[in-house]
Formats: sequence, C-alpha cells, structure tokens
Amino acid sequence: MKIYHKPVLLQETIDSLEIKKNGVYVDLTFGGGGHSNEILKRLGSEGKLIAFDSDENAEDNKIDDSRLIFLRQNFIYLMQNLNFLKINAVDGILADLGVSSHQFDNKERGFSYDSNYDLDMRMDRSQELNAIKILNTYSAKSLADLFYKNGDLKNSRSISKLICEYRENNKIINAKQLNESLKPLLNKGYENKFLARVYQSIRIEVNNEINYLKKLLVQIPSILNKKGITSIITYHSIEDRIVKRFFKNGCFNNEPIKDDFGNKKIVFETKKFIAPKKYELNKNSRSRSAKLRTAKLI
Repeated sequence: MKIYHKPVLLQETIDSLEIKKNGVYVDLTFGGGGHSNEILKRLGSEGKLIAFDSDENAEDNKIDDSRLIFLRQNFIYLMQNLNFLKINAVDGILADLGVSSHQFDNKERGFSYDSNYDLDMRMDRSQELNAIKILNTYSAKSLADLFYKNGDLKNSRSISKLICEYRENNKIINAKQLNESLKPLLNKGYENKFLARVYQSIRIEVNNEINYLKKLLVQIPSILNKKGITSIITYHSIEDRIVKRFFKNGCFNNEPIKDDFGNKKIVFETKKFIAPKKYELNKNSRSRSAKLRTAKLI
C-alpha cells in the first residue's frame, strides 16, 4: 500500500504541543492523518481534535474516532468553524505547510516539473485558477512579480520574458513545455534547483498560500488558551520568514507591536526552530528544507 504522506518531524512536532489529555487541538493540514493520529494517541477520552484540509483526497484518510471532527475546508476559516462548534479556545494548533507527498507523486495533480501531465497545482480542485491559466494569461509584469516574491528569483524578468515569448506560438499546458520555454536559463547541475523554485512560485500563486498563511496567523492569538501552543512546519524561506516574524513580533513588521505607552508587547514565547535529524533526512529527502517553529501564547 502506497503511503499518502510521510509526516515530517513527527515526534518533534507532537512533543512540542505538550498535549494535555483532555485538551482541544487543531490540525490545520490533515493530509494523510499522520500528525492527527499521533495527537489522538496522546489525548484522553474527553480530548478533542479538529482537523482541516481542503483537498478532497485527504478526506479519504479520515480516522474513525469520535474525538475527531474533520472539516474539508481551508484553514483560513479556523475561527469561523470554532465559533460554529461553540469552541471558545484551544490548547494547541499544528500546521504542516506545503505540498503532501501524495500531491507530488500523483502526476495528474500537476505539481511536478518532471511530468508530461497538465500543469494544475490546485490543492483545492474546486477553485478555477490553476497553473495553466497563470502561465498563459498573466502579463509579463505579473509573472515577473510572482517569481520574485514567491521564489526569491533574481532573474524573474528573464523567466517571465521567456514564458511570454514561448506562449506567443504555443499554449503552455504541461511541465515539458514550461521547461522547454526556460531552457536558456537551465544551467548544468542546477536545473532541478532552479525549476523547483519556479514551480514553487507558481504553486504559491495558484493556492494564494502567502495571503492564506497571514490570514491564519492573525487568528491564532485570539483562539489559543493562555499558554496554548502553535507549531508550524515551513519548507521555504518566504513562508518561514512570515511565521518567524509573526511569532517574534506578533505582526508582520520588523518591529514588535507596542502598547499605548510605546512598550514592546510580546505575544509569544518562542524557541529556536527544529530541523530534521540526519536519520530522517536519510529516510525522507523531502524533509531537508523543513523547519519546525513553535510559539507559546503568553
């Protein structure tokens, strides 16, 4: 049986939540249910777990447990759903950001740069915007902006120019065509690293990942119980900077939020991030860029 998703930093993440037997917890990225299953093992009979995932395939992995409430929704609706469930506050929140192994390995989902399937990249396939639409309808400026913002690609204008030139004669449908359009920029030995950032940039745009992450983070302080814990696994520098800054400053600015007297207002108690150990890297190469950041509400 093929594994849907191999959870990264599994024990470290669950340990970081300091689970209370009868506490209330939220898994914002259910996926294959790996993290949720470990949380349920540590919960008592009165404990509760609310799990979110907007991917219809994830619902097939739903765990048969009366303590679990599964919601096929985007995690930006966290507060709205907790209010509906009459849950005033929770003891811990977990999010494993990025793409699941299932989404990468299922070539029909169109996330991979080594596939001839149509480029899709939607985590929620009910939405209209996909990678093909972006590549063939976005202006040169919009494409350059997304490659710069979502992939830290300094040659974003060159990437955009090549894509626009290619699509004048051929609609870009699959990875083979996109890779072909970028051939002049594929330096030997760095092709995969470069393409990974290009595809990451497009995927982030398709799924509005940065805006959704920010919408999630601003809800957390008012949802957690005092001393409640949030643990988030990031996979690239853009999302990691956002999480790190919010945990440190309570906002997305470089400076912390301040009270009416100009004093710095510390919202969270934080620790140094945790990275996968060597044995995990050897077993799961996709964990190599992962960082676990944890924050406790003061």
